[in-house]
Amino acid sequence: MFLFLTKLLIFCKLRNVHGAPTFNPIRPPSYPLAVRNPYLSAWLPGNQAADLPSATPQFWAGQNLTWAVLARVDDITYSLFGVPSPPSNTVSASLLDATYTATHTIFTLTAGEATFRLDFLSPVSPNDYVRQSLPFSYLTVFASSNSSSRIQIYSDVDETWTGQSGNTVALATVAGGTTVFQLTAANAVVYSQNPRDQALWGQVIFASRPSGSSALTSQSGSAADVRGHFVSSGALSGALLPSYAAKDVVGLAHDLGSVSTEQSVTFAVGYTRDEEVNYLGNARTGYYRATYPDPVSAVGHFLHDYGAAATESQSIDLILKTRAVEAAGTNYSNILALSTRQVWGAIDVTIPGDTLDTADILVFMKEISSDGNVNTIDVIYPAFPIFYVMNPDYIRLLLEPVMRYLTTGRWTQPYVIHDIGASYPNATGHDDGKAEPQPVEETANLLILVYTYSLASGNTAWANQYRTLLQPYADYLVTNGLNIPSQLSTDDGAGPLANQTNLAIKAAVGLTAFGRMYSLPRYTEIGLQYSDALYAHGLGTDAGQTRFLLQYGDGDSYTTAFNLYPDTLLKLGTFPPAAFDMQAAFYPTARADAGVPLDNRVDWGKTDWMLFAGASSPGPNDATRELFINDVHAFISNGLNSAPFGDRYTVTGSKAGQFDAFRARPVVGGHFAVLALEGGGIFPPSI
Repeated sequence: MFLFLTKLLIFCKLRNVHGAPTFNPIRPPSYPLAVRNPYLSAWLPGNQAADLPSATPQFWAGQNLTWAVLARVDDITYSLFGVPSPPSNTVSASLLDATYTATHTIFTLTAGEATFRLDFLSPVSPNDYVRQSLPFSYLTVFASSNSSSRIQIYSDVDETWTGQSGNTVALATVAGGTTVFQLTAANAVVYSQNPRDQALWGQVIFASRPSGSSALTSQSGSAADVRGHFVSSGALSGALLPSYAAKDVVGLAHDLGSVSTEQSVTFAVGYTRDEEVNYLGNARTGYYRATYPDPVSAVGHFLHDYGAAATESQSIDLILKTRAVEAAGTNYSNILALSTRQVWGAIDVTIPGDTLDTADILVFMKEISSDGNVNTIDVIYPAFPIFYVMNPDYIRLLLEPVMRYLTTGRWTQPYVIHDIGASYPNATGHDDGKAEPQPVEETANLLILVYTYSLASGNTAWANQYRTLLQPYADYLVTNGLNIPSQLSTDDGAGPLANQTNLAIKAAVGLTAFGRMYSLPRYTEIGLQYSDALYAHGLGTDAGQTRFLLQYGDGDSYTTAFNLYPDTLLKLGTFPPAAFDMQAAFYPTARADAGVPLDNRVDWGKTDWMLFAGASSPGPNDATRELFINDVHAFISNGLNSAPFGDRYTVTGSKAGQFDAFRARPVVGGHFAVLALEGGGIFPPSI
């Protein structure tokens, strides 16, 4: 005890030397930790980062998750992360730095004579379907010491990851040197979720394997017993309880021996679902299962693949940062880095569960935190710039499930469907014709997205396959795209409205895109006629032509005309340059306390639409574009928020700069709108 107290006193003196931690590039509202799909989505609120040893990670919806990291340095145990109630004789390490990139979140701490880096890596692999589909994330703990310290590292998780409590079955397996814990909710119904969107029918996976210099031990039981055993001995007993009790943990510990130069150990955390998505009554499974059919072999491969995945992640981080800074500066780069994992973490890359045919890939996206719908067209639309930049084929893969359903004829409305399932992961369609009605919105979105993919990929065959399907939708816009009955747009929270100018802009662009795609000049000409009516003849502008209106004839109104963006990106020329310049001049005059409101009805703005608008109407010397970028950057760096990157925040009044609604949604892919103007598909297949 005397030796412990002496070392503790020395540590307490040392930890005061370092001062306040640094946050690079900023301290965001929430740090992505393990963000791979809609059900593996663990975050750390930014306001907890400074007290990392006692911080509590959360599922994207806000419920706490148990994920602890402890380390022993020369027989003194330090809490590094996720230990709000540490065992006795435990000291809190001191945070030096917190850093995020597009694929990593890294925390650096000191503990006695040692320095630790906790590197949370969620791979983003746009050209590798196996790696992208694997439902796991890495935690690598790097350790170094100035004095050849003896170091052991420990981590555990519990049933909070299963989405329920008290009905958990635990299984431990050792295969190929990898120790794997599986936690499963007993008797869960396939495709079921708890009320806060956690899946119930899969398996929580927690695994590790010895590094070149470490000895790995494991144990399950109460947190007090398992953590206490590590504190007292630096190892775990190997005892695995025959049954799992509520709040038990499963723990893994590495003994690195004497450490001077940096060494590391890697843990994997995941959530596997054999049946990932119910697509029209048929089970879709993860792409990886064609090669790694069970959780043990899959996580074993995942750990073996760490070196290659880490190398790829470093290339992606560097390319994205370099391109973003070149395109629009450091603030823009910070926004994209925080957006990347959030988008890729909202999708599942699937193949048929029965045949495991890797030629039949479908990608499904959850409309996280708003409706929970499956492959919502007006969520894919704002998200598409990230896929345009990183791999345009994902636009096709997201649309293909929609196209197949529409081709069946089971959707009987004359306009495009809003989504293909009311509640993820059930993509069972809307045969009753009662999906949320956004007729002009979704119809124009689909035409624009199909042309975007064709142009970005050079693959015209896919669009030609669906020409017969799409032409009636183009005809619908011819009839309904200018004189628009009262209806919802993508921002359905603002309510329905007739003759919305921004919807008519989208219809015009959609018709032009359709005409270009199939060399049908009639549709292009009608799109141009709509443009003339809206801008040249003033149907959609105020009398002085200073701005586009929210609604025809409402001279006191205004709108963020973000639907001009695809006209710019695709070089369609639907609207004249003067229309874009008009908006660029107007937006600064509409700016409120913390940004430009979506329109005159509301006190909030949308980050995705802000960057669509800034990209399409940058203004002289890009001043208007910079205004939008700087406002979004201020929102994520002002310290007022803790939700995973919300895309809607208050821009006026006493709550300006505060999160308003929508967390962790994939629509933040729209932040890539500026970078997309520099060209698509920036990652070659070798990366």
